[in-house]
Amino acid sequence: MSNKFLKTSNNFFDTVSTHIEFGSGKLNNLYEFLPDAKKALIVTTNGKSVKRNGYLDKLIGNLDKKSMEYVLFDEIEPNPLNTTVDKGADIAKEENCDIIIAIGGGSAMDASKAIALATNNPGKLWDYVQFGTGGKKTPENKALPLIAIPTTAGTGSEADMGAVISNNETKEKTAIFGEDLFPILSIIDPELMVSVPEKYTAFQGFDAISHSLEGYINGIVNMYSDMYALEAIRNIHEYLPKAVNNGNDIEAREKVAFGSYLSGLVMSVGNTSSLHSLEHALSAYHHNLTHGLGLILLSKAYFTFLIKKHVCDDRFIKLAKVMGIEDSEDPMDFITALDQFHKDIKVDKIKMSDYDVSPDEFEKMAHTAFDSMGMLFGVDRYKFTVDDVVKIYEESFE
Repeated sequence: MSNKFLKTSNNFFDTVSTHIEFGSGKLNNLYEFLPDAKKALIVTTNGKSVKRNGYLDKLIGNLDKKSMEYVLFDEIEPNPLNTTVDKGADIAKEENCDIIIAIGGGSAMDASKAIALATNNPGKLWDYVQFGTGGKKTPENKALPLIAIPTTAGTGSEADMGAVISNNETKEKTAIFGEDLFPILSIIDPELMVSVPEKYTAFQGFDAISHSLEGYINGIVNMYSDMYALEAIRNIHEYLPKAVNNGNDIEAREKVAFGSYLSGLVMSVGNTSSLHSLEHALSAYHHNLTHGLGLILLSKAYFTFLIKKHVCDDRFIKLAKVMGIEDSEDPMDFITALDQFHKDIKVDKIKMSDYDVSPDEFEKMAHTAFDSMGMLFGVDRYKFTVDDVVKIYEESFE
């Protein structure tokens, strides 16, 4: 039976505990907000941008003002691996670090959360993963305190209590969660984002808007998550194309960063949907395919599938209106708006086949989506099957 109208729950929870400092130039004054700690493990990616653009030097300058020692761990991959997390945790233990500071994109922040957990507990990170082949152990101790300094606008990891980690050996990409994984402090400085190249601005920004699109149409929506989701979508829909077209547009960077932060809150007071499960399986098999791009490639087929099931016609119409089709009366108008948004952020020509994805992988990916991120299927308005997921992969493929 179709359910054209999706009731919004009046019940919600809010465990968000992060001190947020938002605004251009905020990194300059980080030292004012630093807690008392003796030694930090600074975690960043294996790329060059954080160093080349001077962001790492600014961070270190702030630590010096606080007389805080530090060790640098700069080996995080775009899709962070459990083995890299374990290496970072070993260094933090050896160096007696008592705080973790992440600076970089979502991968640096996610890896830092995992390192914070693994540093303060025996064994390896995968022992504490609750899904797939994870050891499903309960941590004995809380994670080390974490400070997050995002240099991209996308994952919302600066405002949530989850982290996504990949296991190359088992081809799994799954999540860890815990209230102690909320950063104790997040510095959201849009000036750090002006150096992000055009295509990555688009990929990361789509990840941010997808959190809220999914958070608005899943089965556990509430009036609190709706408030965050709609405002996030408005900001990212209007300003991401401007940030893509002119990376130095600081207003656009601010609005997209704000939308990304709100989308992080959507995940904290609500959730995403199984679109994220499908994408994590896709990029678990293809690490060269970034998460935001994977969501782009899957989004039209995924949302079209749900619209045809009439899970919440009213909400897709509302999304179409928020995304520019103000007189919308048809849920499929949302797909029209989504297609135009892809064009506006210059991602409409990218194909799965560009990243060596092959249709003969789709059934394995579908099973991986259920095995590694099955919890997100539990919040959907429609009960997906493996065959349904394979069909969405097939319809996304070019």
